[in-house]
Amino acid sequence: MSNVNVYAADLEAAARWYAEVLGVEPYHVTPGYVEFRVGPDEDELGIIDARYAPADEPRTPGGAVLSWHVDDPQAALDRLVALGATQRQPVTPRGEGFVTASVVDPFDNVLGFMSNPHWAARH
Repeated sequence: MSNVNVYAADLEAAARWYAEVLGVEPYHVTPGYVEFRVGPDEDELGIIDARYAPADEPRTPGGAVLSWHVDDPQAALDRLVALGATQRQPVTPRGEGFVTASVVDPFDNVLGFMSNPHWAARH
């Protein structure tokens, strides 16, 4: 993953929410687009004004789930829900220390996260 984009009908509110969630300010801001660089690899999270979404873009959460690695999935889930996200999937063990969870952000995008010792050992 080098870049992932999500849509938001209220781009300014989404930029504020993700700045709070990520603990960083946007790296790049232009009309209709806000971009964050996250983590040691500076992976890119872009938020696009929903006005620019393709006409057939689904208006409900779904599709692929990109998961961010976190140290404590339950703490991440609790924090995101406290910030206004809705739990989509609780912290779910997947085996050998690997767990996943996901929320729907206030802008109807799925935000996944995981803890995986195999991934962490490589990074």
